Amino acid sequence: MSAVPLKVSSTGCVAFYAPKLTSKRAQRRADIVRTRAECDDVTKPSEASSMDDSRRTLSRRPLIVLPLAMASVSTARGTAHASEFATPEAMAVLERKGPIAYSDEEWKQRLEPFSYKVLRKEATERPFSSELNKEKRVGTFLCAGCGTPLFDSRAKYDSGTGWPSFYEPLPGAVMEVPDFSIMFLPRSEIRCKACQGHLGHVFEDGPPPTGLRYCMNGAAMRFEPEQSA
Repeated sequence: MSAVPLKVSSTGCVAFYAPKLTSKRAQRRADIVRTRAECDDVTKPSEASSMDDSRRTLSRRPLIVLPLAMASVSTARGTAHASEFATPEAMAVLERKGPIAYSDEEWKQRLEPFSYKVLRKEATERPFSSELNKEKRVGTFLCAGCGTPLFDSRAKYDSGTGWPSFYEPLPGAVMEVPDFSIMFLPRSEIRCKACQGHLGHVFEDGPPPTGLRYCMNGAAMRFEPEQSA
């Protein structure tokens, strides 16, 4: 996830922006993707409050707005590290640290090799390669990393894309994070809220009642069938 450097001001601060799209999601977020990494000058509290108010937008799903200056920003007057201006919550998301957290080495030991690549390194499986894409039994789709229930099978549908697709997640199970990893194509990444594992992306071309398509990697999940009474 990255932002495009716009300019370096005379004070040594870098302005960032994300390319504009015409989708409803892009319109809703046009004001939240611009951010400034403060270097030597400190914005006055009143000014910061005014800027925050002007950048707020509404979303029908949970959205974590992250500082777009990732890791560190080199400028002519020094380096501003993300930890110097990001909130603890934002830093936790940037570092993929949720309530359920392990070291990278521990994740490697706990997960199947390809599940590790998807959940922890944001890899994408080939379409039609996951058995979960064809799963039609009644049950629950869980996070392959931490076991958190993510999707009810009744929200699953055949999108024709080759990836397990759902029109809604279970309440509070996932979180949405802006993804600017592809230049000029901002997307919305979906993560497991508990362990911050990468699951896939959400798009606005799904069926009723939400109109959303949660396009998930089968390698990031496991299926638990409903127990017969």
